[in-house]
Amino acid sequence: MDKITTIAAYHDAQPDEDRAICQALREIIDRHLPDAQSKIWHAHPVWFLDGNPIVGYSKLKGGVRLLFWSGQSFTTPGLHKEGTFKAAEARYTALPQIDADLLAQWLAEARTVQWD
Repeated sequence: MDKITTIAAYHDAQPDEDRAICQALREIIDRHLPDAQSKIWHAHPVWFLDGNPIVGYSKLKGGVRLLFWSGQSFTTPGLHKEGTFKAAEARYTALPQIDADLLAQWLAEARTVQWD
């Protein structure tokens, strides 16, 4: 398998339901973080502000994980602790599970709450 170097190629490599989830997440993230740099980082789509990773997603065995690097410090509920640092996540197995308004709130917090 060739190394995936673009977010579009990452999406193309996913099964249909996961591809739809990834595309929806990308559209919402791009809409709310238009000044962020997005790229494939450690084999997954990630958005950066001022060089800091802010949000990204990855295909896991049980669905798509949306990860916020500083998510444990957000006041908006709904994310789950991930790892030993400040990261928090949401997981999706079907497109209707994505709450665009809630995601917009997390993205607004991600802009202001950043841990290096």
